[in-house]
Amino acid sequence: MTFATVRAIGMRLPDVEETTMYGAPALKLKGRMLVCIASNKAAEPKTLVVRTTFEQRDLLIAEQPDTYYVKDHYLTFPVVLVRLPRVNPDAIRDLLGAAHRIVGAEKQKRPARPRRKG
Repeated sequence: MTFATVRAIGMRLPDVEETTMYGAPALKLKGRMLVCIASNKAAEPKTLVVRTTFEQRDLLIAEQPDTYYVKDHYLTFPVVLVRLPRVNPDAIRDLLGAAHRIVGAEKQKRPARPRRKG
């Protein structure tokens, strides 16, 4: 699995854009991260950072610790780290779909920012 495959799957989802995050390739939904290549040195090489929930992260790691993991730097963020060489396209499709739903739901819940006067 490579980021090119992740990109091909993710770009099929509505409103997804290819961009960067901390200089690394990323996919975002209306400016909010869905996935990116891990740029923090705590992560292993060839690691994808995927937006999820804390509960889902715990389940993924418990079920497949050879594929999914988390490092201290990422503990406070609702993301899971994915070892790209160990994950299959169906799992990536499911992860991206879930990330898209999570981020999309957050965008709808967020109140509009008040406009600055002047």
